[in-house]
Amino acid sequence: MADRSSFYGQISANRRNSFLMAAFVVVILAVLGFTIGYAIIGTALGGVFVTGLALAVGSISGIATYFSGDKLVLAVSGAQPVDETAAPQLMNVVREMAIAANIPMPKVYLIDDTAPNAFATGRDPTHASIAITTGLLEKLDREELQGVIGHELSHVRNFDIRFSLVVGVMVGAIAILADFFLRFTFWSGVGGRRSSNREGGNGAQVVIFVVAIVLAILAPIISRFIQLAVSRQREYLADASSVELTRNPYGLERALAKISADTEVLEVANRGTQHMYFTNPIKKFEARSSGLMSTHPPILDRINRLRALTGEPPLGSSEAAGLAGLE
Repeated sequence: MADRSSFYGQISANRRNSFLMAAFVVVILAVLGFTIGYAIIGTALGGVFVTGLALAVGSISGIATYFSGDKLVLAVSGAQPVDETAAPQLMNVVREMAIAANIPMPKVYLIDDTAPNAFATGRDPTHASIAITTGLLEKLDREELQGVIGHELSHVRNFDIRFSLVVGVMVGAIAILADFFLRFTFWSGVGGRRSSNREGGNGAQVVIFVVAIVLAILAPIISRFIQLAVSRQREYLADASSVELTRNPYGLERALAKISADTEVLEVANRGTQHMYFTNPIKKFEARSSGLMSTHPPILDRINRLRALTGEPPLGSSEAAGLAGLE
């Protein structure tokens, strides 16, 4: 087991966990595709064909998102490009964090919103952009800003957007497979015909058909939970990677506490873009934001993982508010 008292240990553990969960999604897709193909066509080759077809359909939308998704999310968020003249400290911090991460200087954007938050987007370090709200610049000091920028550029360096896209394509393929099979079963009445063929030597196919129905119902739900869990692991990974870049867990810790205690709502965020932000921008009115359906881990948990790096005791909710200086 990796030692979580060091950022190297946390990085290793989070990478391993996210890859294991992604592998589990692959297994779900393979099993679902095999059972559906065998149930309909009656051969293992049919399972391979059906799985490949679902992946191909899911990949079409994934490729479009991969190459144009960054422009879309920047436009939806109302982000405007910024330069050295308009925000010299921000540009300086982004530049030094990019050097520390050994990636090219990303394009920098500002979102005119008083809620403190940020996100990074782009398919790879060469085509990366980072967007910061004006509220983040106004409410965080330089060390805290470094922690947030280090976190976002770690997403870029760790290829999190590409990784999440691959997982998303597989989850989408599972949903396509399940929906197709359930509709096919309902409209064609194949289930009844399979049952009538039981005496004719098709018993195994009937059993697999029943298994396929169960999987078609459960697999999309399970894979979605795994996709969200992967998202949370990549947030933990970006936190630990930020400490690797800044060598200062305290700045990121205070930034998390301040943003958690802030009462402003990020107006431009929505459910389609919430997963991209530094902290969940809809947490103020979404009671389930710390549960299984959240794209982000609870902020208090993120703070306490950072405190583990310095050997300090974990905080409670009220203590975290005190850390932010907002009691």
